[in-house]
Amino acid sequence: MLVGLVGRPSSGKSTFFKAATLADVLIADYPFATIKPNHGMGYVKIEDLAPEFGKVSNPREGYVKGKWRFVPFDLMDVAGLVEGASEGKGLGNEFLNDLSNADAFIHVVDMSGETNGEGKHVENYYPGLDIVIVEKELDKWYYGILLKAWRGFARTVEMQKKKFSEAVATQFSGLKVVEDDVKDAIRKSGLDAEKCSRWTDDELMKFARELRRVSKKMIIAANKMDRPKAGENLKKIKEEFDYPIVPCFAEGELALREADKHGIIEYTPGEKDFKIVKEINEKQKEGLRKIKEEVAEFGSTGVQEVMNSVVFDLLDMICVFPAGEKMTDSKGNVLPDCYLMKNGATALDFAFRLHTDIGKGFVKAVLLKTKRAVGKEYVLKHRDGLEIMTK
Repeated sequence: MLVGLVGRPSSGKSTFFKAATLADVLIADYPFATIKPNHGMGYVKIEDLAPEFGKVSNPREGYVKGKWRFVPFDLMDVAGLVEGASEGKGLGNEFLNDLSNADAFIHVVDMSGETNGEGKHVENYYPGLDIVIVEKELDKWYYGILLKAWRGFARTVEMQKKKFSEAVATQFSGLKVVEDDVKDAIRKSGLDAEKCSRWTDDELMKFARELRRVSKKMIIAANKMDRPKAGENLKKIKEEFDYPIVPCFAEGELALREADKHGIIEYTPGEKDFKIVKEINEKQKEGLRKIKEEVAEFGSTGVQEVMNSVVFDLLDMICVFPAGEKMTDSKGNVLPDCYLMKNGATALDFAFRLHTDIGKGFVKAVLLKTKRAVGKEYVLKHRDGLEIMTK
């Protein structure tokens, strides 16, 4: 699973990325500080399973803080998107190619109104313009792919009575589009797939827009909420757009995570408070005090909420633990693994996720909490722990 960070230049994408991953990336106050995409591990935050059994987990990937477990997924930060990217402006084609494998987008939007769409400092800029431009460029990207072969493609589908959803999904397979996405886009657009060869350019764009929205779901990270006019802009954005919107303060989150990393404070991502555990100077105290004030309004910096929302709400995932009765691997590590699975997945799906041979040899699964044996059709629940029994 890959989540892509998108946004206009100087929106705070790289700050958000570094706050989420603590990866070493360039953060600069000028457009296109990011040229090549940055890849790192983002984390969803869940209650760990081990404390329920009086144990402490030893994750192979991710980490544990108190009762919380942070489960990793791939996060990618790409270059800022400028108007005309779909026609190759800025880093357009490169930018869009980088996004093709993403399962969902986090759109980082500068709520301050202090930078325009080109990343230049201005006053009273409306952030909704950035959302519209990013939407249009992504829609044109999809439209361009369709348009390349549309007329011949549409006639062939009609004459040979091919299944429209299957044919389009095949054409868009490189963008992770599946048949259900196509069916959903047709339903939402109100277009007649059986008469696709007669669609106008406007109708084709309408279909492309809906296909983009269902196949690349998007959440808005309303960034820079510490700035004076951010609250006013956020209110307007919520009234105008129907995307999930989470207020956030990426710069504050980065400062807290760095301070925690260096032993200055004790901080758990997603929490509204932290504890100073090391002697610091007055300037550092003042900086932390201001961050605490900003965080108090929304209950956290919002960065962790964005991560959890995109994975659990937009992508509809759950976390599942491979867990035998002893809860340890051969080296004595407690619950070393935790997997993200699609909501609705079965015990058999989980067995195949662990290993093909385990899936083929599936006999039953035993639930850690109840010791109950279940069959291959058992539907997994969030935070399930189960052991797969094989032939």
